[in-house]
Amino acid sequence: MVYSLRNFSFKTIADKIDWKLLLFLMLFLDVKLAVKIPALILIYLLRFNFRFNFSLKNSRLPLFYLVIIGVSFISLLVNQSYHSANYLPLFFMGIIFWALCLLAIHQVKLSVETNSAEALHRTVLVFFIINLAFSFFNIAHIIWETGAINPYRYQGEYQKYFIGTGDYIRGLTFDTSTTNAVLNAFGVVYFLSRKNWVMVLACMAVLLLTGSNFTNLALMAVLGLLFIFRSTKDQKSIIVVCLMFLVVFMAKVSPQNNMYAYETFKNAIEPPKVVAPPPVADETKVNQVLSPEDSRRAFAKKYLDSIKNARNKMAMAPAKPAAPIPSVGQGRIIVPGPDINTPPYQTPIDTSAEQRQLLAFIDHHESELPISSKNTFSWGLPGKGIAMLQTVAFLRHNPVKIAAGDGLGNFSSKLAFKATGLGLEGGYPSKFVFINKDFIMNHLDVYLNFFSKRAELHSLTNSPFSVYDQLLAEYGLLGLAAFVLFYIWFFARHYKKLTYGLPLLMLMLAVFFIDYWFEQLSVIVFFELLLLLNIKETLPSSPINYVPSRA
Repeated sequence: MVYSLRNFSFKTIADKIDWKLLLFLMLFLDVKLAVKIPALILIYLLRFNFRFNFSLKNSRLPLFYLVIIGVSFISLLVNQSYHSANYLPLFFMGIIFWALCLLAIHQVKLSVETNSAEALHRTVLVFFIINLAFSFFNIAHIIWETGAINPYRYQGEYQKYFIGTGDYIRGLTFDTSTTNAVLNAFGVVYFLSRKNWVMVLACMAVLLLTGSNFTNLALMAVLGLLFIFRSTKDQKSIIVVCLMFLVVFMAKVSPQNNMYAYETFKNAIEPPKVVAPPPVADETKVNQVLSPEDSRRAFAKKYLDSIKNARNKMAMAPAKPAAPIPSVGQGRIIVPGPDINTPPYQTPIDTSAEQRQLLAFIDHHESELPISSKNTFSWGLPGKGIAMLQTVAFLRHNPVKIAAGDGLGNFSSKLAFKATGLGLEGGYPSKFVFINKDFIMNHLDVYLNFFSKRAELHSLTNSPFSVYDQLLAEYGLLGLAAFVLFYIWFFARHYKKLTYGLPLLMLMLAVFFIDYWFEQLSVIVFFELLLLLNIKETLPSSPINYVPSRA
Protein backbone atom coordinates (compact mmCIF):
# COMPACT_ATOMS: atom_id res chain seq x y z
CA MET A 1 0.00 0.00 0.00
CA VAL A 2 1.30 3.46 -0.94
CA TYR A 3 0.66 6.23 1.57
CA SER A 4 0.15 9.75 0.30
CA LEU A 5 -0.93 13.01 1.82
CA ARG A 6 -4.55 12.38 0.84
CA ASN A 7 -4.92 9.41 3.18
CA PHE A 8 -2.57 10.83 5.80
CA SER A 9 -4.03 10.22 9.25
CA PHE A 10 -2.27 11.15 12.48
CA LYS A 11 -3.94 8.30 14.34
CA THR A 12 -2.91 5.71 11.75
CA ILE A 13 0.59 7.09 11.57
CA ALA A 14 0.98 7.32 15.36
CA ASP A 15 -0.01 3.68 15.82
CA LYS A 16 2.13 2.27 13.04
CA ILE A 17 5.52 4.01 12.97
CA ASP A 18 8.79 3.37 14.74
CA TRP A 19 8.91 6.28 17.18
CA LYS A 20 12.36 5.33 18.40
CA LEU A 21 13.74 5.50 14.87
CA LEU A 22 11.95 8.78 14.12
CA LEU A 23 13.26 10.39 17.30
CA PHE A 24 16.75 9.12 16.55
CA LEU A 25 16.70 10.53 13.00
CA MET A 26 15.41 13.92 14.11
CA LEU A 27 18.13 14.26 16.74
CA PHE A 28 21.08 12.51 15.10
CA LEU A 29 20.77 14.44 11.83
CA ASP A 30 20.99 17.73 13.73
CA VAL A 31 24.06 19.77 12.82
CA LYS A 32 25.38 19.95 16.38
CA LEU A 33 27.66 17.17 17.60
CA ALA A 34 26.37 18.02 21.07
CA VAL A 35 22.96 16.74 19.87
CA LYS A 36 24.18 13.74 17.85
CA ILE A 37 26.03 12.05 20.70
CA PRO A 38 23.13 12.30 23.20
CA ALA A 39 20.86 10.97 20.43
CA LEU A 40 23.05 7.87 20.15
CA ILE A 41 23.17 7.44 23.92
CA LEU A 42 19.38 7.76 24.12
CA ILE A 43 18.66 5.22 21.39
CA TYR A 44 21.03 2.71 23.00
CA LEU A 45 19.32 3.20 26.34
CA LEU A 46 15.94 2.62 24.70
CA ARG A 47 17.21 -0.30 22.63
CA PHE A 48 20.32 -1.73 24.27
CA ASN A 49 22.08 -3.97 21.77
CA PHE A 50 25.71 -4.33 20.72
CA ARG A 51 25.45 -7.53 18.65
CA PHE A 52 26.98 -6.29 15.40
CA ASN A 53 27.42 -9.79 13.89
CA PHE A 54 30.21 -9.03 11.44
CA SER A 55 31.31 -11.78 9.07
CA LEU A 56 33.37 -12.05 5.91
CA LYS A 57 30.43 -13.56 4.03
CA ASN A 58 27.00 -11.94 4.13
CA SER A 59 27.97 -9.61 6.95
CA ARG A 60 25.03 -8.05 8.76
CA LEU A 61 26.69 -4.60 8.61
CA PRO A 62 29.25 -3.14 6.18
CA LEU A 63 32.77 -4.28 7.10
CA PHE A 64 34.00 -0.95 5.78
CA TYR A 65 33.79 0.76 9.17
CA LEU A 66 35.99 -1.86 10.83
CA VAL A 67 38.49 -1.98 7.97
CA ILE A 68 38.86 1.81 7.74
CA ILE A 69 39.66 1.98 11.46
CA GLY A 70 42.28 -0.71 10.93
CA VAL A 71 43.80 1.21 7.99
CA SER A 72 43.97 4.30 10.21
CA PHE A 73 46.16 2.47 12.72
CA ILE A 74 48.36 1.04 9.94
CA SER A 75 48.89 4.55 8.56
CA LEU A 76 49.68 5.85 12.06
CA LEU A 77 52.47 3.28 12.43
CA VAL A 78 53.84 3.59 8.89
CA ASN A 79 53.97 7.40 8.92
CA GLN A 80 55.08 7.50 12.59
CA SER A 81 52.67 10.37 13.21
CA TYR A 82 52.50 9.41 16.89
CA HIS A 83 55.70 11.40 17.51
CA SER A 84 53.62 14.60 17.52
CA ALA A 85 51.84 15.04 20.86
CA ASN A 86 49.04 17.15 19.36
CA TYR A 87 48.34 14.60 16.64
CA LEU A 88 47.21 11.80 18.95
CA PRO A 89 44.09 13.66 20.24
CA LEU A 90 43.15 14.41 16.63
CA PHE A 91 43.74 10.78 15.62
CA PHE A 92 41.56 9.31 18.33
CA MET A 93 38.87 11.90 17.64
CA GLY A 94 38.82 10.63 14.05
CA ILE A 95 38.49 7.04 15.29
CA ILE A 96 35.53 8.16 17.41
CA PHE A 97 33.84 9.62 14.30
CA TRP A 98 34.13 6.27 12.50
CA ALA A 99 32.82 4.50 15.62
CA LEU A 100 29.81 6.85 15.68
CA CYS A 101 29.06 5.90 12.06
CA LEU A 102 29.14 2.23 13.03
CA LEU A 103 26.94 2.71 16.10
CA ALA A 104 24.42 4.67 14.02
CA ILE A 105 24.04 2.11 11.24
CA HIS A 106 23.67 -0.65 13.84
CA GLN A 107 20.63 1.09 15.34
CA VAL A 108 19.20 1.77 11.89
CA LYS A 109 19.64 -1.91 11.04
CA LEU A 110 17.89 -2.94 14.26
CA SER A 111 14.90 -0.80 13.25
CA VAL A 112 14.82 -2.43 9.82
CA GLU A 113 15.00 -5.91 11.35
CA THR A 114 12.37 -5.42 14.04
CA ASN A 115 9.74 -3.47 12.08
CA SER A 116 7.61 -4.25 9.07
CA ALA A 117 8.46 -2.55 5.79
CA GLU A 118 5.22 -0.54 5.87
CA ALA A 119 5.93 0.76 9.38
CA LEU A 120 9.34 1.92 8.20
CA HIS A 121 7.84 3.57 5.13
CA ARG A 122 5.43 5.49 7.35
CA THR A 123 8.32 6.57 9.57
CA VAL A 124 10.23 7.84 6.56
CA LEU A 125 7.12 9.67 5.33
CA VAL A 126 6.66 11.44 8.67
CA PHE A 127 10.32 12.45 8.72
CA PHE A 128 10.04 14.01 5.27
CA ILE A 129 6.81 15.81 6.17
CA ILE A 130 8.47 17.35 9.23
CA ASN A 131 11.52 18.35 7.19
CA LEU A 132 9.29 19.91 4.52
CA ALA A 133 7.46 21.90 7.21
CA PHE A 134 10.74 23.26 8.56
CA SER A 135 11.97 24.09 5.05
CA PHE A 136 8.80 25.93 4.04
CA PHE A 137 8.94 27.80 7.33
CA ASN A 138 12.49 28.89 6.40
CA ILE A 139 11.37 30.42 3.11
CA ALA A 140 8.21 31.91 4.67
CA HIS A 141 10.30 33.64 7.34
CA ILE A 142 12.58 35.12 4.66
CA ILE A 143 9.57 36.40 2.69
CA TRP A 144 8.12 37.96 5.85
CA GLU A 145 11.48 39.54 6.77
CA THR A 146 12.18 41.01 3.34
CA GLY A 147 8.62 41.78 2.29
CA ALA A 148 9.48 40.31 -1.11
CA ILE A 149 7.42 37.51 -2.63
CA ASN A 150 10.53 36.32 -4.46
CA PRO A 151 13.57 36.81 -2.17
CA TYR A 152 15.78 35.21 -4.80
CA ARG A 153 15.58 38.54 -6.64
CA TYR A 154 15.57 40.74 -3.54
CA GLN A 155 18.76 42.81 -3.47
CA GLY A 156 18.11 44.78 -0.28
CA GLU A 157 19.98 44.41 3.03
CA TYR A 158 23.27 44.40 1.10
CA GLN A 159 22.15 41.33 -0.86
CA LYS A 160 21.92 39.24 2.29
CA TYR A 161 19.55 36.90 0.46
CA PHE A 162 19.30 37.35 -3.35
CA ILE A 163 21.39 34.59 -4.96
CA GLY A 164 22.26 33.21 -1.53
CA THR A 165 18.67 32.74 -0.36
CA GLY A 166 18.99 28.98 -0.71
CA ASP A 167 21.72 28.93 1.94
CA TYR A 168 19.05 29.69 4.57
CA ILE A 169 16.75 26.76 3.61
CA ARG A 170 18.23 24.33 6.13
CA GLY A 171 15.22 22.28 7.13
CA LEU A 172 14.94 20.05 10.15
CA THR A 173 18.68 19.37 10.53
CA PHE A 174 19.67 23.07 10.81
CA ASP A 175 22.74 21.99 8.82
CA THR A 176 23.95 23.51 5.56
CA SER A 177 21.44 23.87 2.76
CA THR A 178 23.43 21.25 0.85
CA THR A 179 22.46 18.64 3.45
CA ASN A 180 18.81 19.60 3.02
CA ALA A 181 19.20 19.49 -0.75
CA VAL A 182 20.62 15.96 -0.70
CA LEU A 183 17.91 14.70 1.67
CA ASN A 184 15.19 16.08 -0.60
CA ALA A 185 16.90 14.63 -3.67
CA PHE A 186 16.66 11.28 -1.90
CA GLY A 187 12.98 12.05 -1.29
CA VAL A 188 12.31 12.71 -4.97
CA VAL A 189 13.74 9.32 -5.98
CA TYR A 190 12.17 7.45 -3.06
CA PHE A 191 8.65 8.86 -3.46
CA LEU A 192 8.84 8.52 -7.25
CA SER A 193 9.30 4.78 -6.76
CA ARG A 194 6.53 4.75 -4.13
CA LYS A 195 4.27 6.66 -6.56
CA ASN A 196 3.54 9.38 -4.01
CA TRP A 197 3.33 12.25 -6.49
CA VAL A 198 2.53 15.00 -3.97
CA MET A 199 5.65 14.21 -1.94
CA VAL A 200 7.77 13.96 -5.10
CA LEU A 201 6.83 17.50 -6.11
CA ALA A 202 7.12 18.84 -2.55
CA CYS A 203 10.65 17.44 -2.17
CA MET A 204 11.56 18.75 -5.63
CA ALA A 205 10.33 22.22 -4.66
CA VAL A 206 12.42 22.29 -1.48
CA LEU A 207 15.43 20.98 -3.37
CA LEU A 208 15.14 23.88 -5.81
CA LEU A 209 14.69 26.36 -2.95
CA THR A 210 18.06 25.30 -1.52
CA GLY A 211 19.75 26.46 -4.73
CA SER A 212 22.17 23.52 -4.88
CA ASN A 213 23.23 23.43 -8.53
CA PHE A 214 25.33 20.28 -8.20
CA THR A 215 22.55 18.32 -6.47
CA ASN A 216 20.08 19.48 -9.13
CA LEU A 217 22.43 18.29 -11.87
CA ALA A 218 23.09 14.92 -10.18
CA LEU A 219 19.38 14.32 -9.60
CA MET A 220 18.48 15.21 -13.19
CA ALA A 221 21.07 12.71 -14.44
CA VAL A 222 19.57 9.96 -12.25
CA LEU A 223 16.00 10.88 -13.25
CA GLY A 224 17.08 10.82 -16.89
CA LEU A 225 18.32 7.25 -16.52
CA LEU A 226 15.11 6.28 -14.75
CA PHE A 227 13.07 7.91 -17.52
CA ILE A 228 14.86 5.84 -20.17
CA PHE A 229 15.33 2.49 -18.46
CA ARG A 230 13.01 2.02 -15.48
CA SER A 231 9.78 4.00 -15.21
CA THR A 232 6.08 3.72 -15.92
CA LYS A 233 4.09 6.19 -17.97
CA ASP A 234 2.97 8.05 -14.83
CA GLN A 235 6.51 8.19 -13.48
CA LYS A 236 7.78 9.57 -16.78
CA SER A 237 5.16 12.32 -16.57
CA ILE A 238 6.24 13.27 -13.05
CA ILE A 239 9.91 13.29 -14.12
CA VAL A 240 8.98 15.76 -16.89
CA VAL A 241 7.14 17.92 -14.34
CA CYS A 242 10.25 17.91 -12.10
CA LEU A 243 12.32 19.04 -15.08
CA MET A 244 9.80 21.83 -15.75
CA PHE A 245 10.09 22.88 -12.08
CA LEU A 246 13.86 23.20 -12.55
CA VAL A 247 13.55 25.19 -15.78
CA VAL A 248 11.03 27.62 -14.29
CA PHE A 249 13.11 28.09 -11.14
CA MET A 250 16.34 28.78 -13.05
CA ALA A 251 14.69 31.01 -15.65
CA LYS A 252 12.14 32.98 -13.60
CA VAL A 253 12.66 32.58 -9.87
CA SER A 254 16.46 32.72 -9.66
CA PRO A 255 17.96 33.60 -13.07
CA GLN A 256 21.13 34.91 -11.42
CA ASN A 257 21.74 31.41 -10.05
CA ASN A 258 21.54 30.14 -13.60
CA MET A 259 24.10 32.74 -14.68
CA TYR A 260 26.34 31.85 -11.74
CA ALA A 261 26.35 28.17 -12.74
CA TYR A 262 27.08 29.12 -16.35
CA GLU A 263 29.93 31.47 -15.43
CA THR A 264 31.47 28.89 -13.06
CA PHE A 265 31.50 26.28 -15.82
CA LYS A 266 32.78 28.77 -18.38
CA ASN A 267 35.63 29.99 -16.16
CA ALA A 268 36.67 26.41 -15.46
CA ILE A 269 36.78 25.54 -19.18
CA GLU A 270 38.17 28.84 -20.47
CA PRO A 271 39.66 31.04 -17.72
CA PRO A 272 39.40 34.76 -18.50
CA LYS A 273 42.60 36.50 -19.42
CA VAL A 274 43.95 38.95 -16.91
CA VAL A 275 44.70 42.26 -18.62
CA ALA A 276 47.60 44.09 -17.07
CA PRO A 277 46.84 47.74 -16.23
CA PRO A 278 48.66 50.40 -18.27
CA PRO A 279 51.86 51.73 -16.70
CA VAL A 280 51.40 54.85 -14.60
CA ALA A 281 54.10 57.40 -14.02
CA ASP A 282 55.43 57.34 -10.47
CA GLU A 283 54.96 60.89 -9.24
CA THR A 284 57.20 60.36 -6.24
CA LYS A 285 60.12 59.50 -8.49
CA VAL A 286 59.47 62.52 -10.71
CA ASN A 287 59.43 64.81 -7.70
CA GLN A 288 62.68 63.39 -6.44
CA VAL A 289 64.63 65.15 -9.24
CA LEU A 290 63.11 68.53 -8.37
CA SER A 291 64.23 70.86 -5.66
CA PRO A 292 61.93 71.15 -2.62
CA GLU A 293 60.74 74.58 -3.71
CA ASP A 294 60.03 73.45 -7.28
CA SER A 295 58.17 70.42 -5.96
CA ARG A 296 55.88 72.57 -3.82
CA ARG A 297 55.19 74.91 -6.75
CA ALA A 298 54.33 71.98 -9.06
CA PHE A 299 51.92 70.58 -6.49
CA ALA A 300 50.25 73.98 -5.96
CA LYS A 301 49.90 74.49 -9.71
CA LYS A 302 48.18 71.13 -10.21
CA TYR A 303 45.83 71.87 -7.32
CA LEU A 304 44.81 75.29 -8.66
CA ASP A 305 44.40 73.92 -12.20
CA SER A 306 42.08 71.19 -10.92
CA ILE A 307 39.87 73.74 -9.14
CA LYS A 308 39.71 75.90 -12.26
CA ASN A 309 38.77 72.95 -14.49
CA ALA A 310 36.03 71.90 -12.07
CA ARG A 311 34.51 75.41 -12.07
CA ASN A 312 34.61 75.59 -15.87
CA LYS A 313 32.76 72.26 -16.14
CA MET A 314 30.08 73.46 -13.73
CA ALA A 315 29.64 76.73 -15.65
CA MET A 316 29.38 74.98 -19.02
CA ALA A 317 27.00 72.24 -17.87
CA PRO A 318 23.41 73.01 -18.90
CA ALA A 319 20.90 73.35 -16.11
CA LYS A 320 18.91 70.17 -15.64
CA PRO A 321 15.15 70.68 -15.62
CA ALA A 322 13.37 69.48 -12.51
CA ALA A 323 12.27 65.89 -12.85
CA PRO A 324 8.49 65.62 -13.27
CA ILE A 325 6.59 63.94 -10.48
CA PRO A 326 5.59 60.47 -11.73
CA SER A 327 1.85 59.96 -11.83
CA VAL A 328 -0.87 57.98 -13.56
CA GLY A 329 -3.46 59.38 -15.91
CA GLN A 330 -5.93 60.21 -13.10
CA GLY A 331 -3.30 62.34 -11.36
CA ARG A 332 -2.40 59.82 -8.66
CA ILE A 333 1.24 60.17 -7.64
CA ILE A 334 3.47 57.12 -8.10
CA VAL A 335 6.04 56.52 -5.38
CA PRO A 336 9.26 55.50 -7.15
CA GLY A 337 10.91 52.25 -6.04
CA PRO A 338 14.32 52.11 -4.43
CA ASP A 339 17.46 52.65 -6.51
CA ILE A 340 19.16 49.24 -6.67
CA ASN A 341 22.44 50.97 -7.58
CA THR A 342 22.77 52.39 -4.07
CA PRO A 343 25.01 50.61 -1.50
CA PRO A 344 22.21 48.85 0.45
CA TYR A 345 21.33 46.92 -2.73
CA GLN A 346 24.89 45.88 -3.59
CA THR A 347 27.10 43.11 -2.25
CA PRO A 348 29.13 44.52 0.66
CA ILE A 349 32.80 45.00 -0.19
CA ASP A 350 33.96 45.15 3.41
CA THR A 351 36.15 42.30 4.57
CA SER A 352 34.24 40.14 7.05
CA ALA A 353 35.65 39.04 10.39
CA GLU A 354 36.01 35.47 9.09
CA GLN A 355 37.90 36.66 6.02
CA ARG A 356 40.18 38.84 8.13
CA GLN A 357 41.06 35.83 10.24
CA LEU A 358 41.90 33.80 7.15
CA LEU A 359 43.94 36.65 5.66
CA ALA A 360 45.87 37.01 8.91
CA PHE A 361 46.63 33.29 8.83
CA ILE A 362 47.84 33.61 5.22
CA ASP A 363 50.17 36.48 6.15
CA HIS A 364 51.58 34.50 9.08
CA HIS A 365 52.19 31.34 6.97
CA GLU A 366 53.02 32.97 3.64
CA SER A 367 56.01 30.71 2.91
CA GLU A 368 53.85 27.57 3.32
CA LEU A 369 50.96 28.71 1.11
CA PRO A 370 52.11 28.78 -2.54
CA ILE A 371 48.64 29.57 -3.95
CA SER A 372 46.72 31.73 -1.47
CA SER A 373 49.75 33.91 -0.63
CA LYS A 374 49.79 35.40 -4.13
CA ASN A 375 48.67 39.02 -4.38
CA THR A 376 46.50 38.39 -7.44
CA PHE A 377 43.73 35.86 -8.00
CA SER A 378 43.83 33.86 -11.24
CA TRP A 379 40.83 32.05 -12.68
CA GLY A 380 41.30 28.43 -13.65
CA LEU A 381 40.17 25.06 -12.40
CA PRO A 382 37.67 25.16 -9.53
CA GLY A 383 39.08 24.40 -6.10
CA LYS A 384 37.74 20.84 -6.10
CA GLY A 385 39.59 20.06 -9.31
CA ILE A 386 42.81 21.60 -8.00
CA ALA A 387 42.50 19.55 -4.81
CA MET A 388 42.16 16.26 -6.70
CA LEU A 389 45.25 17.08 -8.77
CA GLN A 390 47.12 17.91 -5.56
CA THR A 391 46.25 14.51 -4.09
CA VAL A 392 47.41 12.63 -7.17
CA ALA A 393 50.64 14.65 -7.34
CA PHE A 394 51.29 14.13 -3.62
CA LEU A 395 50.98 10.35 -3.86
CA ARG A 396 53.09 10.28 -7.00
CA HIS A 397 55.92 12.09 -5.17
CA ASN A 398 55.42 10.04 -1.98
CA PRO A 399 54.98 6.42 -3.17
CA VAL A 400 55.44 5.07 0.35
CA LYS A 401 52.05 6.61 1.21
CA ILE A 402 50.14 5.16 -1.72
CA ALA A 403 49.07 2.06 0.20
CA ALA A 404 47.78 3.50 3.51
CA GLY A 405 47.71 7.24 2.74
CA ASP A 406 49.02 10.24 4.63
CA GLY A 407 47.07 9.42 7.78
CA LEU A 408 43.81 10.42 9.41
CA GLY A 409 43.44 14.22 9.60
CA ASN A 410 46.72 14.90 7.80
CA PHE A 411 45.60 15.88 4.30
CA SER A 412 41.90 16.03 3.41
CA SER A 413 39.12 15.74 5.99
CA LYS A 414 36.68 17.73 8.06
CA LEU A 415 38.81 16.92 11.08
CA ALA A 416 41.92 18.38 9.44
CA PHE A 417 40.08 21.69 8.91
CA LYS A 418 38.63 21.60 12.42
CA ALA A 419 42.07 21.05 14.01
CA THR A 420 43.43 24.30 12.50
CA GLY A 421 41.73 26.26 15.28
CA LEU A 422 40.38 28.73 12.68
CA GLY A 423 36.77 27.87 13.45
CA LEU A 424 36.42 25.91 10.20
CA GLU A 425 33.95 23.04 10.55
CA GLY A 426 33.43 23.79 14.24
CA GLY A 427 35.50 24.68 17.27
CA TYR A 428 38.65 22.94 18.46
CA PRO A 429 40.68 23.30 21.69
CA SER A 430 43.48 25.81 21.08
CA LYS A 431 46.03 23.82 23.07
CA PHE A 432 45.57 20.83 20.75
CA VAL A 433 45.73 22.71 17.42
CA PHE A 434 47.47 20.59 14.80
CA ILE A 435 48.23 21.37 11.13
CA ASN A 436 50.19 18.88 9.09
CA LYS A 437 52.60 20.42 6.58
CA ASP A 438 51.07 18.32 3.77
CA PHE A 439 47.64 19.71 4.58
CA ILE A 440 48.65 23.36 4.81
CA MET A 441 50.58 23.26 1.54
CA ASN A 442 47.78 21.56 -0.38
CA HIS A 443 44.09 21.45 0.54
CA LEU A 444 44.17 24.16 3.21
CA ASP A 445 45.99 26.40 0.72
CA VAL A 446 43.26 25.80 -1.88
CA TYR A 447 40.52 26.54 0.65
CA LEU A 448 42.18 29.78 1.76
CA ASN A 449 42.73 30.87 -1.84
CA PHE A 450 38.98 30.92 -2.49
CA PHE A 451 37.32 31.47 0.87
CA SER A 452 39.50 34.42 1.90
CA LYS A 453 38.30 36.24 -1.23
CA ARG A 454 34.93 37.70 -2.22
CA ALA A 455 31.72 35.86 -1.37
CA GLU A 456 30.92 34.66 -4.90
CA LEU A 457 33.96 32.35 -4.73
CA HIS A 458 32.60 30.57 -1.63
CA SER A 459 30.97 27.60 -3.36
CA LEU A 460 30.98 23.79 -3.31
CA THR A 461 32.97 23.70 -6.53
CA ASN A 462 35.80 25.64 -4.90
CA SER A 463 35.99 23.67 -1.63
CA PRO A 464 38.34 20.66 -1.54
CA PHE A 465 35.77 18.62 0.41
CA SER A 466 35.19 15.16 -1.10
CA VAL A 467 34.84 11.64 0.29
CA TYR A 468 36.86 10.21 -2.62
CA ASP A 469 39.66 12.70 -2.04
CA GLN A 470 39.60 12.01 1.69
CA LEU A 471 39.82 8.23 1.29
CA LEU A 472 42.60 8.33 -1.31
CA ALA A 473 44.72 10.99 0.42
CA GLU A 474 44.40 9.91 4.05
CA TYR A 475 43.78 6.13 3.73
CA GLY A 476 45.43 5.37 0.40
CA LEU A 477 44.50 2.58 -1.97
CA LEU A 478 43.64 0.34 1.00
CA GLY A 479 41.00 2.80 2.18
CA LEU A 480 39.60 3.34 -1.31
CA ALA A 481 39.45 -0.42 -1.95
CA ALA A 482 37.73 -0.97 1.41
CA PHE A 483 35.15 1.65 0.47
CA VAL A 484 34.36 -0.01 -2.86
CA LEU A 485 34.41 -3.64 -1.69
CA PHE A 486 32.97 -3.38 1.80
CA TYR A 487 30.64 -0.39 1.55
CA ILE A 488 29.45 0.23 -2.01
CA TRP A 489 29.30 -3.48 -2.88
CA PHE A 490 27.53 -4.25 0.41
CA PHE A 491 24.49 -2.49 -1.11
CA ALA A 492 25.20 -2.80 -4.84
CA ARG A 493 25.35 -6.63 -4.80
CA HIS A 494 21.54 -6.56 -4.64
CA TYR A 495 21.28 -4.42 -7.78
CA LYS A 496 19.06 -6.88 -9.65
CA LYS A 497 16.28 -6.62 -7.05
CA LEU A 498 16.59 -3.03 -5.83
CA THR A 499 13.89 -0.55 -6.86
CA TYR A 500 14.57 2.96 -5.52
CA GLY A 501 17.78 1.67 -3.87
CA LEU A 502 19.79 1.52 -7.10
CA PRO A 503 19.10 5.12 -8.24
CA LEU A 504 19.70 6.28 -4.66
CA LEU A 505 23.08 4.54 -4.72
CA MET A 506 23.94 6.22 -8.02
CA LEU A 507 22.90 9.58 -6.61
CA MET A 508 24.99 9.01 -3.47
CA LEU A 509 28.04 8.15 -5.59
CA ALA A 510 27.74 11.61 -7.15
CA VAL A 511 27.08 13.33 -3.82
CA PHE A 512 30.28 11.81 -2.37
CA PHE A 513 32.15 14.35 -4.53
CA ILE A 514 30.93 17.42 -2.63
CA ASP A 515 31.58 16.91 1.09
CA TYR A 516 33.09 14.76 3.84
CA TRP A 517 29.78 12.99 4.40
CA PHE A 518 30.96 10.27 6.77
CA GLU A 519 32.24 12.91 9.19
CA GLN A 520 29.04 14.91 8.70
CA LEU A 521 27.04 12.15 10.41
CA SER A 522 23.79 13.06 8.67
CA VAL A 523 23.13 12.19 5.03
CA ILE A 524 24.93 8.83 5.24
CA VAL A 525 22.65 7.55 8.03
CA PHE A 526 19.50 8.33 6.06
CA PHE A 527 20.97 6.85 2.89
CA GLU A 528 21.77 3.63 4.76
CA LEU A 529 18.25 3.48 6.18
CA LEU A 530 16.64 3.72 2.73
CA LEU A 531 18.99 1.13 1.21
CA LEU A 532 18.56 -1.35 4.05
CA LEU A 533 14.79 -0.88 3.86
CA ASN A 534 14.75 -1.50 0.11
CA ILE A 535 16.86 -4.65 0.52
CA LYS A 536 14.52 -5.90 3.25
CA GLU A 537 11.37 -5.51 1.17
CA THR A 538 12.84 -6.95 -2.03
CA LEU A 539 14.82 -9.84 -0.53
CA PRO A 540 12.67 -11.23 2.31
CA SER A 541 14.72 -14.40 2.64
CA SER A 542 18.13 -12.70 2.76
CA PRO A 543 20.30 -12.30 5.89
CA ILE A 544 19.18 -8.67 6.03
CA ASN A 545 16.14 -9.84 8.00
CA TYR A 546 18.14 -11.43 10.78
CA VAL A 547 16.45 -10.62 14.09
CA PRO A 548 18.84 -10.72 17.05
CA SER A 549 17.84 -12.93 19.92
CA ARG A 550 16.81 -11.16 23.08
CA ALA A 551 18.97 -11.73 26.11
